[in-house]
Amino acid sequence: MRSIAFINQKGGVGKTTSAVNVAAALSRVGRRVLLVDLDPQSHASLHLGLQPADGEITVYDVLVRGAPLAEAARFADQRLTVVPSNIHLVGAEVELVSTPERERCLLRAISPHRENFDVLVVDCSPSLGLLTVNALACVGEVIIPLQPHFLALQGLGRLLETITLVRSHINPELRVLGVLMCMYERGTRLAQEVIDDVRGFLAAATPEQPWSGARVFRTLIRRNIKLAECPSFGQSIFTYAPGSHGAEDYAALAAELTSDGAPQDGIVAAATADAYAAPLIPEAARAIAATDSASTAAARPESAPAEPAAAAGESPSPP
Repeated sequence: MRSIAFINQKGGVGKTTSAVNVAAALSRVGRRVLLVDLDPQSHASLHLGLQPADGEITVYDVLVRGAPLAEAARFADQRLTVVPSNIHLVGAEVELVSTPERERCLLRAISPHRENFDVLVVDCSPSLGLLTVNALACVGEVIIPLQPHFLALQGLGRLLETITLVRSHINPELRVLGVLMCMYERGTRLAQEVIDDVRGFLAAATPEQPWSGARVFRTLIRRNIKLAECPSFGQSIFTYAPGSHGAEDYAALAAELTSDGAPQDGIVAAATADAYAAPLIPEAARAIAATDSASTAAARPESAPAEPAAAAGESPSPP
């Protein structure tokens, strides 16, 4: 199972938007995706129309009380399963203080289900605390969403220090896959200057550093009002506005992720109903089997440009 965490301790850079829509894009091209909302604000859950009621099991119960992952998981869409969050997660770091190997709680919960999914996507909280360390201990790759502004660069060094520490002491396989530019505006010179600075920094990495080999993704996520609107409808950009620039960009990013030569263990080119013989959630398997013929491959990815053009015809209003 390929595992990716979207991390940036600075809020408002497109982290949750990217985690949700990349998960949705990968599920649309046949991957079985598990999305874990590890943010107490539960924005990833809300983005997909999931708002657990009081008493319902969430990722908080999985981490703190040892609840089975299957009891917290929700079927959000075809091939997309979500482990939602709620405000109770804000107290998890304090409650886990006395837990042995507390930085591996998420890893222990997910490990039994690695064969049930092709891709794990974790939306991290905007902090570098224990929840983020749990995510880093659980995944193999990190994507850093970044708004191409000067202030957005300030916390990058501290984030990379945290990744280095986790790789040294907890997860030696951890690496930074790349930096994703969000809310990109082609017409500004500042945006290109920031991109050039980040590219230069990544190119200067030494082999022992976790970001060695990382790059700025070719796909640039353009500023697009549809991306700001779709969470209020509880939908991914592919359901809410499939013809928008936002949908084009995240489809292009998903295509880049599945063809960049990164580790692909467990990922299949096309999924059939036979792939769901032992799913995490039986209800999800029944829903998939009802719509997918056992002999028919899943839908192919939509055509999308490798490098999106400028946002013509779209409202440039910020999210």
